[in-house]
Amino acid sequence: MNLPASTRAAPIGIFDSGLGGLSVLRAVRALLPAERLVYVADSRYAPYGQRDDDFIADRTLAIGEWLVAQGAKALVVACNTATAQSIEFVRARLPIPLVGVEPGIKPAALLSRSRVAGVLATQVTLRSARFQALIERHAADLRVLSQPGHGLVEAVERCDVDSPDLVQLLRGYVEPMLDAGADTLVLGCTHYPFLDAAIRSIVGERMTLVDTSVAIARQLERVLDQHGLRADALASGSESPEARFCSTSDGAHLRTLAAALLGIEAQVERVSIPSRRTRELASL
Repeated sequence: MNLPASTRAAPIGIFDSGLGGLSVLRAVRALLPAERLVYVADSRYAPYGQRDDDFIADRTLAIGEWLVAQGAKALVVACNTATAQSIEFVRARLPIPLVGVEPGIKPAALLSRSRVAGVLATQVTLRSARFQALIERHAADLRVLSQPGHGLVEAVERCDVDSPDLVQLLRGYVEPMLDAGADTLVLGCTHYPFLDAAIRSIVGERMTLVDTSVAIARQLERVLDQHGLRADALASGSESPEARFCSTSDGAHLRTLAAALLGIEAQVERVSIPSRRTRELASL
């Protein structure tokens, strides 16, 4: 498909309930440096792992529609919880291609030698039909230890990635997996790669950590090429376009985390993206 340069130059929307999708943005920038990116953190309503399924679908669709109105040519739902509960619903209602995220059960099944793997994810992701289907499809001979990561998203949202309290919380989640023989740990939420160093301080080299953000970037690359949407290559010596950062909250934590973990001095726009469920909350 030979689309006009203006269409290929349109931005890619990346959306997460909060700050975790920055791990996906980092991988996309590395693989696709010519692409313009618009990142939306729905931090006012994070974390989604504590929300009901209808709320998650409602917010995912509303933010997808907002990004389409901003001119986005494709959307990355960089939130495992939102992908698990709503991506098919939203995909059927948006006019642009969508890429979702899901826990790396397949790579864990390929990597594990002990045939025991841990999965750290939100409760919503772990209870979803999409997650159960992943296990049935890719992990028939793998013992999967599913652990809800209560409190971890909130920690990353407040930019806590290495405090003693956080390490102690993580220890309670991963040490039982080690005791059960797990040699692989799936980071089943886009927030969790920012806890890599803290997890390593507990498990050392006894576990392989599976982070799917690079696989998501490669899938986005395939989708852009399939639809003829990839931006023209950067001219020699040119720098990547600056990403646009938006938050439904005040954006302070988004600025802090982007600087600390990505080396990006982000100017964050506060945006209002109302939806059916948030209007209901406002009327209470």
